[in-house]
Amino acid sequence: MRKLKVIVIGAGGRGSTYTSHMPEDKFEIIAVADPNEQRRENFRQKYNISEKMCFDTWEKLLENPKMADIALITTSDSMHYAPAMKAIELGYNLLLEKPIAPTAQECVDIANKATEKGVKILVCHVLRYTPFFMKIKSMIKNGDLGKVISIHHSECVGNVHHSHSYVRGNWGNTEKSSNMLLAKSCHDIDIIQWLIDSKCVNVHSFGTLSYFKKENAPKDAPDYCIDNCPHRGKCYYDATAIYSVDNKGWYKTHALQKEDPTQEELDNLLRNTQYGKCVFKCDNDVVDHQVVNLEYENGATASFNMSSFNKGGRFIRVMGTDGELYGDMSTNTIEYFSFGTRERTVINPWDKNLDDSITSGHGGGDSGLVDTLYKYIAEDYDGDMLSEIAISTENHLTVFAAEKARLEKMVVNMDEFNAENGLQIK
Repeated sequence: MRKLKVIVIGAGGRGSTYTSHMPEDKFEIIAVADPNEQRRENFRQKYNISEKMCFDTWEKLLENPKMADIALITTSDSMHYAPAMKAIELGYNLLLEKPIAPTAQECVDIANKATEKGVKILVCHVLRYTPFFMKIKSMIKNGDLGKVISIHHSECVGNVHHSHSYVRGNWGNTEKSSNMLLAKSCHDIDIIQWLIDSKCVNVHSFGTLSYFKKENAPKDAPDYCIDNCPHRGKCYYDATAIYSVDNKGWYKTHALQKEDPTQEELDNLLRNTQYGKCVFKCDNDVVDHQVVNLEYENGATASFNMSSFNKGGRFIRVMGTDGELYGDMSTNTIEYFSFGTRERTVINPWDKNLDDSITSGHGGGDSGLVDTLYKYIAEDYDGDMLSEIAISTENHLTVFAAEKARLEKMVVNMDEFNAENGLQIK
């Protein structure tokens, strides 16, 4: 069995997650670059990396000649482009965290550079690799639904998750990161296109920031929750509760980038960072709800709904000429109704102990992605699961067009959008 060598650029949560799914008989982690010394040291110890192969910047790592088969790029969203282009130039295959890049042109540049250099890039659209969506895809391919006519898909972000990541956190401000649809839901636009298996031709969208803004703050609320806010203990978004030292959830660990922070570190977080601010008084500007309508070349249509005012989870209804299905990823359930038999069948495609959250590996998608990566690079796998760079870029362009449609309140034709912006995937 061929063992693939991997360099890691970005040793945070996603980098740690993907490498944790790389078995030692198939992958060898040989170098890491990250500005955080503790994260570099964790990688060095876990994967027995030489000290001279640990770098505080990606530039220093990529100054060296090509040394591995794959570069895993899991930096912050706004920092994908430069290391990706340099790694491609050196001849690395990439496992690239989504979104590809923060602008449409940069996405196209990466795709075209990969074609020019003959390298393979797999984008981390982990939903494709979940047993849940793989089962839906197989049912479509097997003809259980006949011709797919329409899809309704919902991403329920979850109210607390939205407050953490898209209000207080790294993805709340468009200028600092990207628009909400790109940051959170390029997964979902990709999965819809994958299931319909046709090119998007027109897109239309509405959405706003309706709730998490200053005018909705209680008049007696201080800037920071810890400063004797009279709503502490009652507010859904009380930072002192969400990031409590006793809270064993993901939010505290992610905010502090530590598994077991001290009370002093937690107090500093609550008093001096945006994670401690009143959820209505942050610098966020991304939408908290959005709908997208999509028309495809084969005549199929889809509607996508992203909202933060819910518990969380993904739900999908696929309607075809011979049947329909309804899937709830949170409860691991697909309900299929056949027009021919008039019977309803309930399918459970994966282990109920896994949910679709980031902490549970996205319902098996994280491990499924890494498994497919090995087959793609080492065994030349060319199946229909691949979220390879060309199709992923096309789906990213749909996201950028949807944001234009939302801002300008218009229907955007994809051919016109690409031509107007000089976007051409080679």
